[in-house]
Amino acid sequence: MPRSLRLLLRLSAFLCLVAAPLRAADSAKPPLLDKAGNPAGFKTLALGDAAPDFALPGIDGRTYRLKDFAGPDVLMVLFTSNHCPTSHGIEGRLMKLRNDYRGKSFGLVLINPNHPDGLSADELGYGEFGDSFEEMKPYAQKNGWDFPYLYDGDTQQIARAYGCLATPHVFIFDRERKLRYVGAFDDSRYPQEETVKKHYVRDALADLFAGRPVAVAQTKPFGCSTKWREKREKHQALEASWTTIPVTIEPIDTAGVAALRANPTGKYRLFNIWATWCGPCVEEFPDLVAISRKFDLREFELITLSFDDAKQLSKAQAFLQKQGAGLTKRKQNSVEKEGRKTNHYLYSAASQEELMKVLDPKWPGPIPHTVLVAPGGEIVWRHNGVIDPKEAIAKIVEVMTPYYQPAPPAPAKAAPAKKTE
Repeated sequence: MPRSLRLLLRLSAFLCLVAAPLRAADSAKPPLLDKAGNPAGFKTLALGDAAPDFALPGIDGRTYRLKDFAGPDVLMVLFTSNHCPTSHGIEGRLMKLRNDYRGKSFGLVLINPNHPDGLSADELGYGEFGDSFEEMKPYAQKNGWDFPYLYDGDTQQIARAYGCLATPHVFIFDRERKLRYVGAFDDSRYPQEETVKKHYVRDALADLFAGRPVAVAQTKPFGCSTKWREKREKHQALEASWTTIPVTIEPIDTAGVAALRANPTGKYRLFNIWATWCGPCVEEFPDLVAISRKFDLREFELITLSFDDAKQLSKAQAFLQKQGAGLTKRKQNSVEKEGRKTNHYLYSAASQEELMKVLDPKWPGPIPHTVLVAPGGEIVWRHNGVIDPKEAIAKIVEVMTPYYQPAPPAPAKAAPAKKTE
């Protein structure tokens, strides 16, 4: 989780207080986005229109213009992003397409239309990377991309000119750079090849290279909406509201921890052992809260176990409140469905040894100690001492995957038993 995000969570409450006197005046201003969620200057590129020119920085340090792609007979402009699970879903198929067309007169350029201000922290739960320019290079390297990846997030003028509605959004142009296909990459948001039934881009390219009109020239893009910078104030207000959620903390005994650790739910649970008197615990806690916010929209929850004395429960609660560790409505509803009231507990039993047995037998003893428990109770990651948030996030994304996943097939119905005479 970028440090700037943690600072934003801490400062957002103050920013909203400062902005409060301006709200009445701001209400008289025209909306930043129209009813469709698009900003001023947004255009819809029609079939047959010329490709709008651009001058955008690439992750290789070059500035690219449309004329830099004048050579190929066919040019594909793909708007995509670092954070979007639908974009992640086509990563493998995009590379296969690129490899299949290496020997042909085919150009490919990717553009990130998003700015980090256009996303709230909980929209980043399907990847290690945000949508900043700095994070584009490691994301591309991880995917093995060897084609230009450009950044439009600073002004978002090119996304407006092309009419980028979402990531991914595909625009394919012919030799004269007239638009011949626009829309979705294919009809699946999942990474599994077998989930694709309609290969829109492949079919359009096949038609173009065969000299035929594109049979299906326009489809509706789907994925993550373009993250316009105009969404910034809305996201700041949301993140500020998180810091003021009331925090509840309750005593828990060894049996209660064992029940949580068994994890009969479909959620991944990140357990953290801490105390107000533990300096390293206090140091890492903002990172834990930021991780919790990042994965709030996914099947994930942070569960904290305080080692403070039972008489210090109010002190532990005050610390959690200061950290803005209250549960969002979504998480609170999830907790209540399990018959619980909170994800924050004070371990009231006297024996740390008993806790170690039920939580993590490999726990060496000191705190803070953190374990990630998969559905069903398996520990898939553990760390003793202050966590590295990047390492923790990478592991969570790895085990939860950066993709949407198709629902498992419904179990087959058993055939009715034959009657016997």
